Amino acid sequence: MDVIATAGHVDHGKSTLVRALTGMEPDRWEEERRRGLTIDLGFAWTTLASGRQVAVVDVPGHERFVGNMLAGVGSVPAALVVVAADDGWSAQTAEHVAVLDALGVRHALLAVTKADVADPAPVLADVAERLAGTSMGAVPGVAVSAVTGAGVPEVAAALETLLAGLPAPDRTAPVRLWIDRAFPIRGAGTVVTGTLAAGTVAPGDRLLLGEREVVVRGVQSLGQPVERAAATARVALNLRGVAVEELTRGDALLTPGAFRATGVVDVTLTRAPEDRLPAELVVHVGSAAVAARVRPLDGTAVRLRLAAPLPLRIGDRLLLRDPGARRVTGADVRDVAPPELQRRGAARQRAAALAAQPDGPSGAAADLARRRVVRAADFAAMGWPVPPGADRVGPWLVAPGLLDELAAAVPGVVAAHRSAHPLEAGPPLAVVRRELDLPDDDVVRAVVRPPLALREGRVAAASAGLPPAVQRAVDAIRARLAEDPFAAPDAEQLAAAGLGPREQAAAVRAGLLVRIADGVLLAPGIEDAARDRLAGVPAPFTLSQARTAWGTSRRVAVPLMEWLDARGVTVRLPDASRRLA
Repeated sequence: MDVIATAGHVDHGKSTLVRALTGMEPDRWEEERRRGLTIDLGFAWTTLASGRQVAVVDVPGHERFVGNMLAGVGSVPAALVVVAADDGWSAQTAEHVAVLDALGVRHALLAVTKADVADPAPVLADVAERLAGTSMGAVPGVAVSAVTGAGVPEVAAALETLLAGLPAPDRTAPVRLWIDRAFPIRGAGTVVTGTLAAGTVAPGDRLLLGEREVVVRGVQSLGQPVERAAATARVALNLRGVAVEELTRGDALLTPGAFRATGVVDVTLTRAPEDRLPAELVVHVGSAAVAARVRPLDGTAVRLRLAAPLPLRIGDRLLLRDPGARRVTGADVRDVAPPELQRRGAARQRAAALAAQPDGPSGAAADLARRRVVRAADFAAMGWPVPPGADRVGPWLVAPGLLDELAAAVPGVVAAHRSAHPLEAGPPLAVVRRELDLPDDDVVRAVVRPPLALREGRVAAASAGLPPAVQRAVDAIRARLAEDPFAAPDAEQLAAAGLGPREQAAAVRAGLLVRIADGVLLAPGIEDAARDRLAGVPAPFTLSQARTAWGTSRRVAVPLMEWLDARGVTVRLPDASRRLA
C-alpha cells in the first residue's frame, strides 16, 4: 500500500477530488459535510488500475485547522497538491506548500481542479514554477474536473507513476506509529489509527505507549482485518490495556527499547532564519505538536527544550511553527541527548560540532567518540548505527581505540594511588573508574592489563608489596608463627613491631597474614594446620581439647574455632562440642 496526503486551500476541491478518485467520502463529521470544508483529517482509499492500493489522507485547508493539516502530512511520504483553476495560488496554498517544503517532502503531484470553470493552463504553469523552488522540485501537473470527471483517469495514472517512484520503506525498522485518531468500538474496545511509515505490526505485538506496555489485539488496513501490516500503510489497531480517554492525537506507539524519549534536542534548521527566532515555537513531528523553548546556538544550530518529551531519533525531520507569524521552518534532529552548555562560548562550540558532524556511520563514530562510553541500547535508540571499530563491553559500546587509550592510562592511576597510599596494593575499582571517568566497573576490568591485575577488588601489580619497614615487621611475625603457628602476637607485640591497624590491614590484603578476628593475626595456611592438629583429637571434642591440641591461649582459640565453624571446617554440635566436617 502507498499513502499520500492532500494539500491546498479551503474550497479548492481536495475532498471532491478524493471522492472522484476513490468513490469514498473522506469527510467524517456531519459538520464537515454540512459546511463543505474539511475540519479534521479524512481518510479514503482505492485500488488503481495496476492493482496498486493507495490511501489518501485528506487534510483540512482552512487556516484555523493548520494544526490538523500538519498531523495528517507528518508521516506521509508524498503529497497531492490541489489548486483551483478559478482561484489559483493563494495564501493558504503557500502555507501548505511551505509545510511540505519544511518537512522535506520530495514526491508530489499537482492537480489543478475546477478545469470546467476556468482555463487551468495558466494555473498549471504558475504553480509548477512555484513548486520547483521547494523540496518537491519539478512536479507533474494534471488538469481535472471532479464534477464532470474529465481528467480523473489522468490523475489516477499520474498517481501510479508518482507512487512507483517512492523509495521502499524499511519494513525491518522498529515501529513508531503516531496516533492521529482514537475511538472506542462497542465490543472491541479502543482503536487507534495512524500512518505506518516503517516496520510491521501484527496482532499480539507488544508496544510501548509512554512508559506502559499495550498489546495489539487486532490490525486493520483499508477497512479489512489483516494478519500483518507492513509499511507504508494506513492502519487501525485494536489495543488491549488502554482506554480512549488515556489517548490523544500525537501519542506514539513504539517498539520497546527502540526509541529514546527526550525533552532536550539539538537541531539544525534547513535554512537560515530570516528574522530572529521567537523564544517559543510549536514543534510538529508525526501527529504530535509540542511547545518548545528555543535557544539559538550559532548559525542554523538550535537547542529546543520541549514542554513534553517526544520519542525522537537522530535524522528525524521536525517542523517548527510560529503560530503568531504563521511561519514554518524545517529542522533536522542532530542530537537527542545533548551535553549541558555551562561554560562561556559553549553554545558556539556546540554549533560548530554539529556543523562538522557527518551523517551515517561517520556521524555515529564522531558522536561515540564524544560520548566515549554509552549503553549500546541507548546509542541505537538515538538512531545511530554501530560504527566500525567500536568495542562492546557487556552492555556498553566503547569508542574505537578508547580501550587501548584507557589501558595506557591505568598504570599512572595505580602509581599515583600507591604514592598517596603506600600501604595499599593499588586503588579500588571505584577509584580507577572515577579517575578514568567511566560509567561502570565492567569497563574498568576491560582495561586492566598485565602486569596489572585485579586482586580483591583492587587494581595492582602482581609484584606490589608493602613498604620496606612494614615488610620487615611482617616477616618477623611470620618467622615466629612458622615456629608456633597458633602463637598470635598480642596488641603490644604488634604495636612494638610497628604494625598498627592500617599496616595490619595492608598485610592481610597482601595475603601475608590472615585475620581471624580483631587483633588476632595468623599466617596463611592456618586452616590446614588447625585441621591437622584436630584430626588427632577424638571426636566430638571440646574447645578446651582443641585449645590444648593447638597449644595456644583462649584469646586465640575462641575466635579461631568460630572462624573454622564459619568456614565449614568444623561443625558445632548442640552441646557446644565440635567435630571435623
